[in-house]
Amino acid sequence: MDTFDLDLLAVEDQLDEEDIESRVVLGVLDGTTPPNEWVGSVREGNVLVLAIEGDLNELAADFARTIKDMGGHLVHFRGFLIVTPPGIHVDTDRL
Repeated sequence: MDTFDLDLLAVEDQLDEEDIESRVVLGVLDGTTPPNEWVGSVREGNVLVLAIEGDLNELAADFARTIKDMGGHLVHFRGFLIVTPPGIHVDTDRL
């Protein structure tokens, strides 16, 4: 087996701090959070996992198009809405 050197410190120096700040945000989609807060969180690079409490079409109507227009994705899965920023795709092939 060939050996190779991997300098993890050098790699770490190349990472953008924005990428490190991204996170998965858990929340409840019930109409109490303003749509611009959800959009802002996705613009910051966060993934949203929102428990749906009510009619999904009504609750997501004010931000879904904005998310899609900026290149993000929305996936409804088992009572949750998963919202990802551009560049992060939810793989649904195994469903």
